[in-house]
Amino acid sequence: MSDELPDRDADKALAGEYALGLLPADEAAAFESRLVNEPELRAFYAEWCEDLAGLTDRIEPVAPPPWLHARIESELFGSTGHKTSFMRWVAGFLGGLAAAALALGLIFGADLVPSGPQAPTDPVYVAEVSAEDGSLVVAASYDADAGELFVDRREGDAREGRALELWLIAGENAPVSLGVLPGEAQAALAVPEGLRPQLDGGVLAISDEPPGGSPTGAPTGDVLAVGEITNT
Repeated sequence: MSDELPDRDADKALAGEYALGLLPADEAAAFESRLVNEPELRAFYAEWCEDLAGLTDRIEPVAPPPWLHARIESELFGSTGHKTSFMRWVAGFLGGLAAAALALGLIFGADLVPSGPQAPTDPVYVAEVSAEDGSLVVAASYDADAGELFVDRREGDAREGRALELWLIAGENAPVSLGVLPGEAQAALAVPEGLRPQLDGGVLAISDEPPGGSPTGAPTGDVLAVGEITNT
């Protein structure tokens, strides 16, 4: 691999070489050690595995002629004893593969394949909605293709018995709710089509509201965090 590649691109290429079985034993072992502690590297590896597995999707299966199986058995084994011995070896080998797969699952867990909403790779707009004292920080990025605003709550949470509601403020217009932030740190909020043009140059704000959000359609509690929307 080229030393001039950025670290992230180099890791993605390294994951591809590992998935293809191209790494020498020592480099493969070092890569596996990193997989345990680096979720992003595991995500790169999972992407490569999915892409490589998809290469066979367009290949139509072809059923072999009925006589082929018997002929292969006859030429390979000759006698029943050899066949039985070979099949026992195959069963043991497959059992070993199953054990290895289980071990990988225990080591890497569910983080091997990313789950839940994912931040857009090429957002049109971004914002950091934060409190002055840093007690609440939410990063937001807009996916124009999906019409969704990805939010990542990096600091803070709703007060007990309360909810955090996200608002869009465009110019002198009244705030418009984009929804209540869920309990999970990351979420994707659908932006109504009519509001999407107002993201450009707008402001995001988070207010403290009753469970389920403001009952009036306007902020009723304290404004906890504010952030300007910028173009990427």
